[in-house]
Amino acid sequence: MQENLHIAMVMDGNRRWAVENGKNKLQGHKYGAEKLKEAIQWCSDIKARALTVYAFSTENFKRAEEEVTSLYALMKKYFKDLMESKEIADNEIQINFLGKLSMFPQDLQDLMNEYHEKTKNHSGFKLNFCVAYGGHQELVDAVNKAVEKGEKVTEESFEELLYMQDKPDLVIRTGGAVRMSNFLPWQTAYSELFFLETYWPALTKEMFLDILEQFDVRKRNFGK
Repeated sequence: MQENLHIAMVMDGNRRWAVENGKNKLQGHKYGAEKLKEAIQWCSDIKARALTVYAFSTENFKRAEEEVTSLYALMKKYFKDLMESKEIADNEIQINFLGKLSMFPQDLQDLMNEYHEKTKNHSGFKLNFCVAYGGHQELVDAVNKAVEKGEKVTEESFEELLYMQDKPDLVIRTGGAVRMSNFLPWQTAYSELFFLETYWPALTKEMFLDILEQFDVRKRNFGK
């Protein structure tokens, strides 16, 4: 099994899993947050270089106010628990937040900035949260930066203007949908894609390792 992989995940299906298991939809997000803790450990165990998760899209702000407010509270608790865990320091995990953070309430913005600052010099595994994230918005922001610089861009120089330059080797999407939903359109151009019917809270380590075995036998030509 390969090491040093950059793995991206679209964590879909929290609410549907909750309904099918007789739970409140909002509880589904709590179970999803617990599953993410497991996924971080799985990636650390295989010595991945990075895990990038689609945690909160720009479209998620359009959900019911009660759900959005609940998600804010869940994120604050989750990030606080994560920072207090020994895994962050022991594994030199660097935490990054990618997206239009200004769309969040100020206290949540401050928390994200604080945790990034505290871990930015860590040299180990990178944990990237795409929050208030939209792939089209990322590209628009990069174009505007290029316009402000007044310079003609190349693929290489344009890439430097994106929220993230590192490209995932593979993308795992749970929940049954077979699409990317505006997630990292530039960075995933040559990523290997894996779509699962399983809802995010029901993902198991065995499923994860099976995907890695499938990835190992895929031939990656990068368009050549």
